[in-house]
Amino acid sequence: MPKSKRDRPVTLSKTKKKGRGHKESIVNSIRQAVENYSSIYVFSFENMRNLKFKEFREKLKSTSRFFLGSNKVMQIAIGRSVADEIRPGLRKVSKLLHGDTGLFFTNLPKEEVQRLFNEYEEYDFARTGSTAVEKVELKEGPLDQFTHEMEPFLRKQGMPVRLNKGVVELVSDFVVCEEGTPLSPESARILRLLGIKMATFRLHLVCRWSPDEFDLYKEGLDDSDVESS
Repeated sequence: MPKSKRDRPVTLSKTKKKGRGHKESIVNSIRQAVENYSSIYVFSFENMRNLKFKEFREKLKSTSRFFLGSNKVMQIAIGRSVADEIRPGLRKVSKLLHGDTGLFFTNLPKEEVQRLFNEYEEYDFARTGSTAVEKVELKEGPLDQFTHEMEPFLRKQGMPVRLNKGVVELVSDFVVCEEGTPLSPESARILRLLGIKMATFRLHLVCRWSPDEFDLYKEGLDDSDVESS
C-alpha cells in the first residue's frame, strides 16, 4: 500500500523566519498606538521572566499596551530624528531605546504608572551566568531535604555526597556559590533544588513622553543625552 503524502515529516528548521512583513506589522502597530494612547514610556528590565511579564501585561491590557523586540524596529516606528519622528519630541524617546528596553503606551495617569512600576517585583530562581547575591554554603552532615534517589544526581553536580543508611550525607562542607560571582550550571541547579531564589525580575521607567511633556526618570540622564537630532 503506498505511503500517504500526509505522513511526510516536516523539518521545522526549514520554516520561514519572521521577515519584512512582520517588521512592517510591528511598525504599523506602534504608530497606531501613538494615536490611541496619551503617554509613551521607555522602560528597562532586569532578569526578564516571560510568564511574569505576560501576567503584568494582562493586568494592564484594558488601559495600556507593551512592545518588546528589536530596538531598531521600534526606533524606526516612532522616528530617530527631527526629520522622521512621527510626533514632535519622539526622537528623544527613540534615543533611549537601547539594551534591555521596551515601549509602554498607556492612558493611565503618570502617578499611577510610577506606582505600578516602582512596586513591581517578582522573585525567581537564578539562571546560569547570573551573579550570586549571597554566599550559599552547606555544612557537612545529613541533607534531610533530599531523598536517597537523588544522591547520584547531586554527586554529578559536584557535591561531595554519599549514602549513609539510606540518608544523603555531605562528607565535607560545600560552597554552592560565592557572592558576586557568576553561577555555574551546577550551582543554578543546586539552588533550585534548595528552593533559593536569587533573581529579581524588575521593570524600571526610563522616560515619559506626552504631546506637551517629556520626563526623564533614569538616574544619570539629562536633556543633553536626548536633545541632538
